[in-house]
Amino acid sequence: MRIITGIYKGRRFDIPHTFKARPTTDFAKENIFNVLNSYIDFEDATALDLFAGTGSISLELLSRGCRQVVSIEKDRDHHAFIRQCIQKLGADNSVVIRGDVFRYIKSCSQKYDFVFADPPYQLAELPQIPDLIFEKELLSEEGIFVFEHGAQYDFSEHPHFVEHRKYGSVNFTLFK
Repeated sequence: MRIITGIYKGRRFDIPHTFKARPTTDFAKENIFNVLNSYIDFEDATALDLFAGTGSISLELLSRGCRQVVSIEKDRDHHAFIRQCIQKLGADNSVVIRGDVFRYIKSCSQKYDFVFADPPYQLAELPQIPDLIFEKELLSEEGIFVFEHGAQYDFSEHPHFVEHRKYGSVNFTLFK
């Protein structure tokens, strides 16, 4: 897993072979962040990474200068790995929470400039996640929500839909 750009550009982290989570590919990650540059200035933004997995997106956000990055990951080993990576970077503007994403969303009172969610594609509740983000008002006024999901989902009729991007087998839907 590699950090694409920013102050930690080029840093690599070896993901244990025992991990179930798949990091967003470098190709897809680089392309979606290129798109996002026209929507958000990451410098000084607050960010929330839901279903953080390997922490690939969280690390990229830290590298790009986010003021605060909150990562939510339920799996004990993945949570520990993300914390270890952040410690290696020496980043002190990150919070890694081991817990259930849905409980976090329901109890969260903070607003974020950027929210990223990459749930397991087979997750039964996956289609409801965009609605939850907006019902709980997790985005700041100019905030953007990026949702990574399988090809079988189409969110183009969602009232907050902005655009859809596909890179290989990776699908991203952007909401505002």
